[in-house]
Amino acid sequence: MKTTDTIKQIATLKKIRRLARLLDTAIGIPGTKFRIGLDPILGLIPGGGDLITAAFSLYLLFLATRFGLPGEKINKMLWNIGLEALVGTVPLFGDIFDAYFKSNIRNLEILESHLHQVNPELEELAKTEVASTASLK
Repeated sequence: MKTTDTIKQIATLKKIRRLARLLDTAIGIPGTKFRIGLDPILGLIPGGGDLITAAFSLYLLFLATRFGLPGEKINKMLWNIGLEALVGTVPLFGDIFDAYFKSNIRNLEILESHLHQVNPELEELAKTEVASTASLK
């Protein structure tokens, strides 16, 4: 039986995954296996694009802290966000860097690794939730 907290954690994890993928890997480049997201596209907006994407990334980090991440993992995630935001401000090179670095996917991997260590059954429940949702459609 799933508790209310577990259901909330599954919903939060799914939200983080969706947004991370939207920002970093939502769009496939035809003829290649390379994918980009909204992050490098929004980064093209002069003056504010990188701030907007950094704000989204910080929101994802805020959601991830609900899973009890240790400080060292939070710091690594902050480093990923800060590096991408800083380098992203360099015209053209920053946008190319954003497309390759994918800080949100890196941070998602850190979160999923943490969850696999401390709460492996949450991942299994999330998969079951996805399967049961798909069967209802």
